[in-house]
Amino acid sequence: MSNTSTPSRRQLLKLTGAAAVAASVPFVPGVTRLASGTETGQARHGLSVFGDLKYGPDFTHFDYANPDAPQGGKFIFTAPSWGYNQNPLTYNTFNSFILKGDAPPRMELCFDTLMVRAFDEPDAMYGLVAETVEISEDGNTYIFNLRPEARFHDGSKLTAEDVAFSLMLLKGDGHPQISQNIQELQDTEVLDEHRVAVHFTGNQSRQMPLFVAALPIFSKRYYTRYDFSQSTLTAPLSSGAYKVGKHAVGRYVEYQRFPDYWGNDLPVLKGQKNFDIVRIDFYRDRQVSFEAFKKGEMNYREEFFSKIWASEYNFPAFEEGRVVKREFPDGRPSGAQGWFINTRREKFKDPDVRRALSYAFDFEWSNKNLFFGVYQRTQSFFENSEMKAEGMPGPQELKLLDPFRDQLPESVFGEPYIQPVSNGSGSDRSLLREAGRLFKQAGFERQGSELIGPDGTQLTIEFLNNSPSFKRIILPYIKNLERLGIKATFRLVDAAQYQSRLNDYDFDICSRRYSLTPTLSETIRTFWGSEAAKIPGTSNIAGISDPVIDALLDKALEAQTREDMNVAARALDRVLRSGHYWVPQWTKPIHTVALWDMFGYPAEPPRYDFPVEDLWWIDQEKAEKLGKAG
Repeated sequence: MSNTSTPSRRQLLKLTGAAAVAASVPFVPGVTRLASGTETGQARHGLSVFGDLKYGPDFTHFDYANPDAPQGGKFIFTAPSWGYNQNPLTYNTFNSFILKGDAPPRMELCFDTLMVRAFDEPDAMYGLVAETVEISEDGNTYIFNLRPEARFHDGSKLTAEDVAFSLMLLKGDGHPQISQNIQELQDTEVLDEHRVAVHFTGNQSRQMPLFVAALPIFSKRYYTRYDFSQSTLTAPLSSGAYKVGKHAVGRYVEYQRFPDYWGNDLPVLKGQKNFDIVRIDFYRDRQVSFEAFKKGEMNYREEFFSKIWASEYNFPAFEEGRVVKREFPDGRPSGAQGWFINTRREKFKDPDVRRALSYAFDFEWSNKNLFFGVYQRTQSFFENSEMKAEGMPGPQELKLLDPFRDQLPESVFGEPYIQPVSNGSGSDRSLLREAGRLFKQAGFERQGSELIGPDGTQLTIEFLNNSPSFKRIILPYIKNLERLGIKATFRLVDAAQYQSRLNDYDFDICSRRYSLTPTLSETIRTFWGSEAAKIPGTSNIAGISDPVIDALLDKALEAQTREDMNVAARALDRVLRSGHYWVPQWTKPIHTVALWDMFGYPAEPPRYDFPVEDLWWIDQEKAEKLGKAG
């Protein structure tokens, strides 16, 4: 995933009057709560898990979007984030929604969805293809009323048939991160050309209908002629604001704004999708991509390397003010970034072994010498959110944890596990001694310069990576592991092989960052659920398989209030941290961005996402001064 705290930062937005009314409506188990209206069966313009809709039915645009933003120009960057089978370093298919192949990031720009997120609210969604939605009394059927003007790029109508077809196609053949999240989607039913019913089993989480509403809609006619389950470099028929334009495999892909896009003036898109072309360039080395940015071959760069950010912005275009650096706040849960340990392998099954590995990573030395002191140590799977466990567990957390007391280490019922703090020397002997003690406790013995495991062989660890830039960070860690008698190596592979090995869980340790939403969704099952550990291509790369964690995932997803969800997440965080499934890395609550000074952007970015390619625009006057207009 992307290569990269206090409760006060997680205050909810004030509710509108309509939301306040909805707050008194009783919950139905499994039902997503609706803030617009109070009767089941009533058509509503928005969905929210906990009833907090900010925008009323007559809103004209999201507050964070500039409705007067000019359209035009080209936005050129390397992708800072991606999902499903997307690969930021190369691509060999335009099918982004299956496991097979490597797709370019941002293929989702080409596809419409039933509803879209409001990024200044924790989880609220408003109608795009679906103008309104109705919910049955038992909460198990959602009827989406479609806009009759919705069209695919070939001019054909986007109808209820296409929606019903798409959802069942994704359930059957979609990427595991989709298909595994919608198992409780029972069936779809076409009521008429512009009305489709989505039936759930009754066991769905409160978030699942929103997840379904955000899935891409495909043309049934197109995918009855083409095999959806196969990777292909034929650009698909789509319906979104963009379509696949010029491209050169492994070098770049351009998404071209569709000139007659049917949804241009909808309130949910007003002031958005402003660039004529969104282009992603592919570089296998970040230093090479930085050189391209310096030359103006790209005009935007989110910087993830603190060394470059701190010491290498001294080139002529920067010193002349043509390139500028900016920092934007990141109000999202920062998620979990770290080296994840593949517990499917026998040598990593003992938690003491995994915990010992944390003692060999000297974050304090790395932060000072490699990162210029800009990072904080990641401790939690829910950093930068109210879901992070802190202090002793409260009564509500204990209520969730106590039934599993005999299945959990006693440490779960105390302060949450905190990563060891070194003296900053790079080889803190006291920490390495503790690592040695833990290895011995797990049945390992030091024989000369080698750490020998219960199987009679030396412990070996391979760090799998696809970026040479990461080598300078991993090598000091490897050096400490070698001091413990471990044979540790850094294995650099190409982008396609890296993704393939992750899909098959063919690695010892790899680096990964999980992004979380402020309201937990079905995706957390693919991060930490036992079923996901068995299925190739999920995000449960550590192979976490624990019935207690499964039960707490259920509690978090079944929560009736945001506070109940936060409590369940804190209990879950304690159990995950006690399992030592990772060696946590680092985080910072800001986006560090460099750009050629030719853009306009909202004065206040939305709190819960940073969709630059959606919200920014070309400032023509600035672009002309740089000679980049047109």
